[in-house]
Amino acid sequence: MGSAVFRWASSVSIGLCYPNSTINTPLHLDSIELPPTLSDLDLTVNRLSELDSRIAHLSMLMKLSLRQNLIEDSAVEPLSRWDALSDLELILRDNKLAEVPDISIFSRLLVFDVSFNEITSLEGLSKASSTLKELYMSKNEVNKIMEIEHLHDLQILELGSNRLWVMVNMESLTKLEELWLGRNRIKVVNLCGLGCIKRLACRAIN
Repeated sequence: MGSAVFRWASSVSIGLCYPNSTINTPLHLDSIELPPTLSDLDLTVNRLSELDSRIAHLSMLMKLSLRQNLIEDSAVEPLSRWDALSDLELILRDNKLAEVPDISIFSRLLVFDVSFNEITSLEGLSKASSTLKELYMSKNEVNKIMEIEHLHDLQILELGSNRLWVMVNMESLTKLEELWLGRNRIKVVNLCGLGCIKRLACRAIN
């Protein structure tokens, strides 16, 4: 197999995904230059199991996608010290997480996606910035709504394919526009106070 050649685009949005999804060799990110002006770093499907410490210093980064890798809880622990990043979209979808990572360091987090993991509780979301606008946690093992009451700017909440029975205590989410709850076992949904709701999906499973 020939060596892969990566060229920077004129923009600072890059993707380092392997073109052939059958390749099982993880990307050696330390061999790739990460310009300090990066605003969008896409590392989807690279079989990564740890975070490159250089990412912490990309102060202009607006979006970081680590989707479909092999990242476990211990590997995301350094996120709690990445104080150079703030206005961020953080995508950790489809990895091997069992807990919500500590994202308290991101003072203006806008999008947080941890769908398709093995998370059993929303514990830890109380540390998330109140600036969060989109939260995606579908296809996990969550059975109770908790620690999201302070997310007053939240517009999209995706909790489909979990283990939820009731949806209550959401009165403070006054800007919520989309609520996705399909493929749970929900019996009760209390929409009191949610005057901005435009889309609601709550088809249950038997």
